[in-house]
Amino acid sequence: MASKLFQPLKIGKAKLSNRLAMAPLTRFRADDEHVQLPFVKDYYSQRSSVPGTLIITEATPISARAGGYNNVPGIYTDAQIKAWKEIVDSVHAKGGVIYMQLWALGRTADPSALKKDGYELCSSSDIPMSDNSPKPRPLTEDEIQILIKDYANAAKNAIDGAGFDGVEIHGANGYLIDQFTQDTCNKREDRWGGSVENRTRFALEVTKAVVDAVGADKTGIRLSPWSPFQGMKMDDPVPTFTHLVNGLNEHRLAYLHLVESRIQGNADVESTEKIDFAVDAWGKTSPILIAGGFRTDSAYRAADEEYADKDVVIVFGRYFISNPDLVYRVKQKIPLADYDRDTFYAAKSEKGYTDYPFSEEFQKESKL
Repeated sequence: MASKLFQPLKIGKAKLSNRLAMAPLTRFRADDEHVQLPFVKDYYSQRSSVPGTLIITEATPISARAGGYNNVPGIYTDAQIKAWKEIVDSVHAKGGVIYMQLWALGRTADPSALKKDGYELCSSSDIPMSDNSPKPRPLTEDEIQILIKDYANAAKNAIDGAGFDGVEIHGANGYLIDQFTQDTCNKREDRWGGSVENRTRFALEVTKAVVDAVGADKTGIRLSPWSPFQGMKMDDPVPTFTHLVNGLNEHRLAYLHLVESRIQGNADVESTEKIDFAVDAWGKTSPILIAGGFRTDSAYRAADEEYADKDVVIVFGRYFISNPDLVYRVKQKIPLADYDRDTFYAAKSEKGYTDYPFSEEFQKESKL
């Protein structure tokens, strides 16, 4: 029987030819004004080599106040939007589907990078990311409202300005939305903190604003309930994230994107830290994207066995860096090329970015 990985699927109004997607991957290939450099177009175009593949862009700050990393792209100036439009057009020319991941960094930002734009390090509370990290200032009510509007404006810039098929709200990995959601960071005593309802309010208000701006069928969200990255991971994330997923479900979003917990060498942890609770809470509302260190064999297993009764899309990250024809390789069971970690974050460099080769088989078939 043919694998579900290569059955068509709709994400919102976009039609996919397969159920493999490229994860959002920060690569630092923008200029000092947060405008993508010209060769970024080639990178995304290469990875759209199989028509009907879903590409999720690197995380992209929604405004200068939400940023705080050098050489990451933005979506809040005309020059940034124009550069993204060229990238989107190149992906669409290959028959690809592309969503932009919308990002606010919060306490994980570099204070010196923020200071250049006249902003301070802020978060839900004044809890630093780690013992050695700078202490953020809690956001005021007015600032929270401004950021919610920034998300909506960024979504409009992405879709109306740059032509993206949709946007993904970055609610994972210890960035600003996660800093509100999780009690490891959020110590507020107002309507944005304390109870599960209050801590999930920011994620839900951002989602509502984005949906109102561009439509639910063009909006997804990414969550990582079990990730300890950047000072996260509650003692028991299940009640909080179940409440959040239930609230998100009311919007009938294009998809829910979940990051699996893949902890090596501890069978007990692996068996208990499952995303099943979130998958079950989402139900059959819309497809679920799942990221979690997949390889070819585990991708087939996830689609055809573990989640056989669900519409899941398997998300590849690092291997999509080193395999521009990843979807073709997975389908043909061609071994995946290894990646070079040293060039993941080489700012402004084409090395380790657009120079990974396509497989010989793909080149012969497509006559590249």
